[in-house]
Amino acid sequence: MAKSMALNSAAGLAGMLKAGHKHMEGVDGATLRNVEAAKGLAGIVCTSLGPNGMNKLVINHLEKIIVTSDCATIVKELEIQHPAAKMLELAAEMQEQECGDATNLTVSFAGELLKMCEDLLRMGLHTSEIVMGYKRAYEFLEKALPTLVTETVKDCRDEKEMIRIVTPVLAAKQFGFESVLAPLVVSACQGTFSSNGRAAVNSDSVRIAKIMGGNVSQSEVIQGMVIMRGTEGSIQHMDAAKISVFACGLEASATEAKGTVLMKNADDLMSYNKSEEKKMDEIIKAIADTGTKVVISGGTVSEMAMHFIERYGMMCVKIVSKWELRRICSATGSTALVRLGPATAEEMGFCDEVNVREIGGRKVVIFAQKDNAKDGCRVATILLRASTESVLNDLERAVDDGVNCIRTCCSNGALVPGAGATEMELSHRIKAFGDTCPGLDQYAIRSFAKALEFVPRTLAENSGQEPTDILAALTAAHANGNASAGVDITGEGNGVRDAGKDIVDLLHTKDSAFRLAVDAAITVLRVDQIIMSKPAGGGKLGI
Repeated sequence: MAKSMALNSAAGLAGMLKAGHKHMEGVDGATLRNVEAAKGLAGIVCTSLGPNGMNKLVINHLEKIIVTSDCATIVKELEIQHPAAKMLELAAEMQEQECGDATNLTVSFAGELLKMCEDLLRMGLHTSEIVMGYKRAYEFLEKALPTLVTETVKDCRDEKEMIRIVTPVLAAKQFGFESVLAPLVVSACQGTFSSNGRAAVNSDSVRIAKIMGGNVSQSEVIQGMVIMRGTEGSIQHMDAAKISVFACGLEASATEAKGTVLMKNADDLMSYNKSEEKKMDEIIKAIADTGTKVVISGGTVSEMAMHFIERYGMMCVKIVSKWELRRICSATGSTALVRLGPATAEEMGFCDEVNVREIGGRKVVIFAQKDNAKDGCRVATILLRASTESVLNDLERAVDDGVNCIRTCCSNGALVPGAGATEMELSHRIKAFGDTCPGLDQYAIRSFAKALEFVPRTLAENSGQEPTDILAALTAAHANGNASAGVDITGEGNGVRDAGKDIVDLLHTKDSAFRLAVDAAITVLRVDQIIMSKPAGGGKLGI
């Protein structure tokens, strides 16, 4: 104790902390290092922004190859160690949870804000002045953003309206396939709407099944649940089926104690299984007597049980995954039993049609629902087809974003212009606001406005156009009062188009992305010291 209390004041901080620690402070030691790390992460993902964004090929620690332009997946698989870059990853993760889209905007905008503050620090501005300027600019943005709303979705059951809204989201991930995927996503989401009351989507109610082979245009929507395997028996179709679900296996229970059976003649051998057969026959007959037409097992189905299930004309489906078993219980309104025996009327589920289909050489069981399904049991499955596993996985991510877009739209249907028009208009207004501010934070406000220009600039760069010319044309258009002027990625005319009603973004998604990006950037800026203990196990420090 005496030794640990003796502080060598001459040694400074090193005398207070354990050996092996790492310590950095000041603008050059801590702030600019953090800015560099955040810039590095933003530089990786910004080239994936927009319909012409490039894919990243990431090989994770399990040597799994991921090819995607989805920012949330990229930052998740990169396994970031730097604490400042980790804050941007957490912001992207939160954006994915809240809105399911615009994660790239969150990370790229935060990185751009930190890139701008690098120049401000070298000019001599203090960190507190930059933070104050950024906060004032964001407060102005929060007030200005709702004024850019062009329309509000009133009826989420309008198919054409929803396809128009979800198409830009899908085009940003799968450019060229948005016309195929948008009707599928809308059809699946609207199939899960309650029959009356306000339209709302539960993301868990829209399932995605992937079957390799064919092409994207062969994808389809199935109103119901799809199990990616065939039935256990020979019966492959049932209509108006009562369903009994067992979380356990359909087999005779084994005894805990080991025993030895001595057989003296052939009769002993012949009658050995008679009692077991009789017991299994009684159980399966009791299940059949309840009116059950489909039996679902979460475990092994013995040959003897299968024999009696076939005898009583029931269909048998085996589902190994406990998660899938819970999902099928929710879809059919049944309860998973842990005992082998007949289910009560409350424990049994119902499905309009259960049948086996062969798709792409693979047999699947489809639990199809019709319009009379209960509101809590409505499930839709989007069956995706593609030539490779990488394309299938990327299609799944795009469809997830589309489903989340409709979910957000059902709760807040306010729309703002897309194609970089919103960011350019906000930049134009914040610049004018900065000119009216007398203090040193006006420089930070102007930098904030300039950082917003990265969206149209990146869209122009990724589509192979000259960003300087596009930005000049956009600045002129917005100065003339055209608030919906955005980037034309096709390059026609002068590269500027009126986003209008064709390319729209959800206000809530934009607002959330800006808020999280600014919060992450300010958090990183406020750090003036980095103190790291020696890692357990003697690993190397990552900074």
